[in-house]
Amino acid sequence: MNTKSRLVPLLLAIAVILGIGIGLFYANHFSGNRLNIINTGSNKLNYLLQIIDNNYVDTINVNDLVEEAMPTILSELDPHSSYISASDAEESTEELKGSFSGIGVRFTVQKDTVNVMNVIKGGPSEKVGVLAGDRIIAADDSTLIGMENREIMKRLRGPKDSKVKLTIVRHGHKKPLTITVVRGEVPVESVDSYFMLDKHTGYISIESFGENTYPEMLTALAQLNVRGMKNLVIDLRGNRGGYMQTAIMMVNEFLPGGQLVVYTEGRKSPREEYRTDGRGTFQHLPLIVLVDEGSASASEIFAGAIQDNDRGTIIGRRSFGKGLVQQPIEFKDGSVVRLTVARYYTPSGRCIQKPYEKGKGEEYENDLMARYERGEFFSADSIHQDGPEYKTRIGRTVYGGGGIMPDIFVPEDTTLYTSYYKEALFSGLVIQYAYLFNDQNRAQLQRMKNVTEMESWLKRQNLLEKFARYGEEHGLKRRNLMLQRSAPLFERSLFSNIIYNAQDQQWRLQYLSKTDEVIQRSMRLFEAGESVPTLPSEE
Repeated sequence: MNTKSRLVPLLLAIAVILGIGIGLFYANHFSGNRLNIINTGSNKLNYLLQIIDNNYVDTINVNDLVEEAMPTILSELDPHSSYISASDAEESTEELKGSFSGIGVRFTVQKDTVNVMNVIKGGPSEKVGVLAGDRIIAADDSTLIGMENREIMKRLRGPKDSKVKLTIVRHGHKKPLTITVVRGEVPVESVDSYFMLDKHTGYISIESFGENTYPEMLTALAQLNVRGMKNLVIDLRGNRGGYMQTAIMMVNEFLPGGQLVVYTEGRKSPREEYRTDGRGTFQHLPLIVLVDEGSASASEIFAGAIQDNDRGTIIGRRSFGKGLVQQPIEFKDGSVVRLTVARYYTPSGRCIQKPYEKGKGEEYENDLMARYERGEFFSADSIHQDGPEYKTRIGRTVYGGGGIMPDIFVPEDTTLYTSYYKEALFSGLVIQYAYLFNDQNRAQLQRMKNVTEMESWLKRQNLLEKFARYGEEHGLKRRNLMLQRSAPLFERSLFSNIIYNAQDQQWRLQYLSKTDEVIQRSMRLFEAGESVPTLPSEE
């Protein structure tokens, strides 16, 4: 009797399961093959793919369909949530990792040909004699002529210790050269330049916030300190950001202990604050930070922390306005979703994310062009700060709702612009001529001991006239009055490109700093002892 009673529940369960199964069979069979399931979004997506796979008129690769759909789905959320395929995932983080495996050159593509702009010191190419000015026309058996930048990089990069045979056209050699390069680790330096602007003012240019940026900055600070640094300019113009934690560590060097640097908060991410530990070495060093519309993300964390804590002065133009935090989520195949999980806020409470509408990514991407057309690059009055007001530590007013507005606005100077100069610049003829001039004078240029010597020599070369002739030979109609009006701009562009190609980015920035109005404004502020913000009397 006990055995029978124990079997009853089991038999009832089996009967119920069979009944459900038979019911689903007949329901599906007689209801036009409708999927009688709970209509959740995820189920609909899964079954849509199943229907396509089973019934679509042509053979289709469902995996490819998913790869194409993922970016579209994420673009409906916000402008910064993104999907990176497995093949692109590693490449997307190389810039921030501090190194990659490749041949060690910086190149540009001119007239469909790879032109080596610089050979990285100590890298694989330098060891085997690749030179700035070389044209790489093939890698192994693949021609590089007419290839896009991304494909060229895939051909030149590769596993460490692997070999690639380069076919090179070199100025002064009648026949192409063949050079085999053994790929190796190529350092990616995010602190791309540092030097003294004068006897007392140090300058550090930071290209991105990667894994090695903090120690690179400490090295630069130590070197400048030895040279007598009493003031510091940190240039974040064009810096698109990187790791938030790197920015926090860097700000820590300049702020006293217990100061709020940034905090993050999201729907599923409770508020998390990041504060300084008081161990920073340069807490009292007069500091100015340069930003522009290309400064984004971690750059804005850094600039916002300095501004809201009234630690230094921000100079330049309004920053990009990215205040969303992405968390990388990796799939088993190596692909990655970067999902926005929180917003970050500056110490005063500002979220500096500029406004966006879901699904309107193109409009968001064109925001900088819209700013240009509104005149924001040329006049502070064109910038409408209609976001909420916040207060810095000493009570200065700052605004949320779209980037970091500098304490001192320096407009882009277009007074010397002419249509002739714009055409010369945008057609690429300035870069092409600078490259040609380097080819013809490379030995002479590389003997120069410093930027001042090189600039002095270039001024004696009648470059403006030589370029005008070159431009006319290549379809740029000569305009003598416009050439004279824009002469300082032509000289600046030609000289900076020649200097960069002959030496490196540090030489180039040293030359440009002499006429850079943002840097010169910083120097005047230091001289006046006004780099530390104060509360305006009217407030």
